[in-house]
Amino acid sequence: MADTMLLRALKGQPKNISLANKELDTVPRVIGKLQCLTSVNLKNNKITSLPKELGYLSNLTVLNLGNNLLEELPEPLGSLHSLETLHLFNNRIITLNTKVLGGLRNLTLLNLNNNLMKNLPGGINKLTKLQSLSVDGNKLTTLPSELCALSNLQELHAANNLIVALPLEMGFLVNLRKLFLQQNRIKELPEGLGKLYKLRVIDIAANDLRIFPTELNKLPLRELYSEENPLLQQLPVHSVQEEEILSLKEIVARYILKELKDRRKLVRYGDQMFWEENEAWSYLRKAIRHYPNVRDMLAQASKCALCGESFLNTWLECVRFVDVHKELKTSNSTGVVPVRALLCSYKCFNTPGHDFYGVAFP
Repeated sequence: MADTMLLRALKGQPKNISLANKELDTVPRVIGKLQCLTSVNLKNNKITSLPKELGYLSNLTVLNLGNNLLEELPEPLGSLHSLETLHLFNNRIITLNTKVLGGLRNLTLLNLNNNLMKNLPGGINKLTKLQSLSVDGNKLTTLPSELCALSNLQELHAANNLIVALPLEMGFLVNLRKLFLQQNRIKELPEGLGKLYKLRVIDIAANDLRIFPTELNKLPLRELYSEENPLLQQLPVHSVQEEEILSLKEIVARYILKELKDRRKLVRYGDQMFWEENEAWSYLRKAIRHYPNVRDMLAQASKCALCGESFLNTWLECVRFVDVHKELKTSNSTGVVPVRALLCSYKCFNTPGHDFYGVAFP
């Protein structure tokens, strides 16, 4: 029956063809002669493999293989260099063939929902034009750091998996607008999330999240979903401050960071104040070029949420409770969420008038 349909189609040279719901276990080879096709619908069949002739469809931009029995990416897909939209939802795919991914150079949408994948290969970064990736309902425990090289990605759907952590490089997804991570096991969001200045929607509901990253309030969010998480509550308790002793490494790092920040400094001559060049700034800028390891280490420094001074790796983890509607400007929810804040010292923490609380985990 499918062969007959395709043979008839040869006469008309159609651009679109549907063989959905035909109980096919294979695709007729004659399809390779329909090089005029731009869209093929093969969903809701029993297909386990694809003929090499499918790879001849050089003009194909849309292919739907959803609801079939594929266990891997068929090799003919790697020849579809014009393909822009690929649906592979509800199959039995366990792994993704990196070689095939490399051929999908114009793919903008990839739907892999409800398969059996436990991980994504680093080769996912070959999909350089990808704008929407959906891997809901798999068995993923992590997302590869290579995913963050997809600078054109606008939507990432990874709900209903087993993900416990996100890549630290998330901040490189500079065009990401929508992030769906509900129903996973995520305990912490990376600080890089605060660099996603185009992000409009975050769904992190039903995870193990306790606190949001420090720069959440800088995001242009319109929707934030965080229900069913064990978020920190604003329940002040008495605590005892430990004596604050900084390591020599931390003291030196703070000094260097401070001097590098101030190119000019204010000095007094008699009764007048003047700005002059900071000699330490000039010296340190030149000297640090010869110590790339030190330069890279200092590049990881953070800033105190109160005084604005930089520190390396000794800080007080605090929390500020942010009004979702007033401060984040979201339209879908109200109330407050806990946002992480890092303070450089007890001296800052003990400054009156701020709204930061120390964090106490049970």
